[in-house]
Amino acid sequence: MRVINFNAGPAGLPLPALERAREELIDFQGSGMSIMEHSHRGKEYEAVHNEAISLLTELLGIPATHQVLFLQGGASQQFAQVPMNYLTAEASADYLMTGVWSEKALDEAKYYGKPRIAATTINADKRYTRVPRQAELQLDPKAVYAHMTTNNTIYGTQWHTVPEVGGVPLLADMSSDLLWKPIDVSRFAMIYAGAQKNVGPSGIVIVVIHKEFMAKGRTDIPKIFRYSTYAENNSLYNTPPTFSIYLCRNVLAWIKGVGGLKQLEQWNREKGELLYGAIDRHADFYRAPVEKDSRSYMNVVFKLPTEALDDTFVAEAKKAGMVGLKGHRSSGGIRVSMYNAVTVDNVKALVSFMDQFAKKNG
Repeated sequence: MRVINFNAGPAGLPLPALERAREELIDFQGSGMSIMEHSHRGKEYEAVHNEAISLLTELLGIPATHQVLFLQGGASQQFAQVPMNYLTAEASADYLMTGVWSEKALDEAKYYGKPRIAATTINADKRYTRVPRQAELQLDPKAVYAHMTTNNTIYGTQWHTVPEVGGVPLLADMSSDLLWKPIDVSRFAMIYAGAQKNVGPSGIVIVVIHKEFMAKGRTDIPKIFRYSTYAENNSLYNTPPTFSIYLCRNVLAWIKGVGGLKQLEQWNREKGELLYGAIDRHADFYRAPVEKDSRSYMNVVFKLPTEALDDTFVAEAKKAGMVGLKGHRSSGGIRVSMYNAVTVDNVKALVSFMDQFAKKNG
């Protein structure tokens, strides 16, 4: 029996995508072997590869100005690869600080240039409980790029509007909320996302990059780290993580089949209303630190009155078939990750459990 999976990542995958993989695992489309065994240069795999790119392009409405790339190394490699491609010793980039991952991105940029903090909402407790407001942005019009993290898995905050950064190229780490709703890709010079939250399994990074911005990348770095190298080779410069891309294809096909990103946004907002509704009903028991206009629809964080109750909550939820609810090791408490594979009924089951737990222990 499958559990309800609220893990922050690698996260749950839609059951139809897994069932399709199960059916094709041993013999892919009558080829006599698994897709994992096919050459990445063969027509069978290339068809899957190109279908994944086509589906992503269709679902996000990616304009012809941008190109989809499949990379490896996780978003953490992108923290370094972005400045490696675009910064020089005297060049500057703006970083909008909203959590641990934007901090890590800033730290990597220091190896290549002079990044600066253009906004931060860290408080006296060294926590982030909201995203910056437009008026708080201290932007440099000469910056090579501005970098943001759209959703913050540890602190449970999320940008709900795209910040205005003038004529500076805007780059976004969307690892934990890509495909949760429709977006205007043209607002971004580059989007990157580890797939293991909303799009597929671990092992693959999706990059959507403006071709003109890509052309400005440095050419005095190794070819394997240049975005142009992957673009020129349809992300087949070297052997890609073929099974991860195959599973992404399955997930993207599932998204299209259920009605696309508008349908996902409707479900995701409903899930958020259900869970935050439960928290607000029991505000003295479930203590959510995030300001309401910055609340994430992907990762909901809260604490109970004591750490012992936090632990009891996690243990009893597991007995009830719900896993992945323990908060990040750096912040404790409870974290509920509600990526696209988590259904409305899954969240209803959690809310029912929360109501009963508060009644029993409050």
